[in-house]
Amino acid sequence: MARPDGRAADHLRPVTLTRQWSIHPEGSVLVEFGNTRVLCTASVTEGVPRWRKGSGLGWVTAEYAMLPRATNTRGDRESVRGKIGGRTHEISRLIGRSLRACIDLKALGENSIVLDCDVLQADGGTRTAAITGAYVALHDAVSWLADRKSLAGKPAAVMHRSVQAVSVGIIEGEARLDLMYAEDVAAEVDMNVVCTGDGDFVEVQGTGEAGVFRRDQLDAMLDLGVRGCADLAAAQLKALAS
Repeated sequence: MARPDGRAADHLRPVTLTRQWSIHPEGSVLVEFGNTRVLCTASVTEGVPRWRKGSGLGWVTAEYAMLPRATNTRGDRESVRGKIGGRTHEISRLIGRSLRACIDLKALGENSIVLDCDVLQADGGTRTAAITGAYVALHDAVSWLADRKSLAGKPAAVMHRSVQAVSVGIIEGEARLDLMYAEDVAAEVDMNVVCTGDGDFVEVQGTGEAGVFRRDQLDAMLDLGVRGCADLAAAQLKALAS
């Protein structure tokens, strides 16, 4: 069945990772999954939250937000509303969990890194693009600390694996990789897969949006997710080598 952009069911959208997009943060990446664009910045602070002090462990956390006109209609800024929405909290926590899976907090030492993921333009897969781009921004922030000899361990021990994420779903009975918005809203099943560069799972979030799904469909989506994450890991390596 034809997809809106003509891709095969198992193909990612064009992926671009532009490092050092912003001049101020210790790490910054503009990540593009097709028309979805997310700016990921990594900010380093010496020291850790009060509850972490004296542990010898660092801390990595994330915040996610969407610009008011990132979508086809304007949304109010949550800062103006005075309340962070449940979806924003959920995605922020997902990004933080995912990135902590790739870093040795003891080797990081008592340093904190905050990953800010701001959606500039949304066309589906904003959280998976954010995770994929935030990994590269985090890598650059750790390299910044290494250059200043501020790590407790060797740089290679701090970032001991890569992490990337992609969406998958079932549309009209077909498993598809990396859903754009037009597919996401029509999906019978929607799933986000977070993997390491070795193909292990960090997190899997799947929901039957318009019914239930079978075990063979689950297996098909997981296979697509692992394959897509492998391609994203290659894109991350290429970006970091540039």
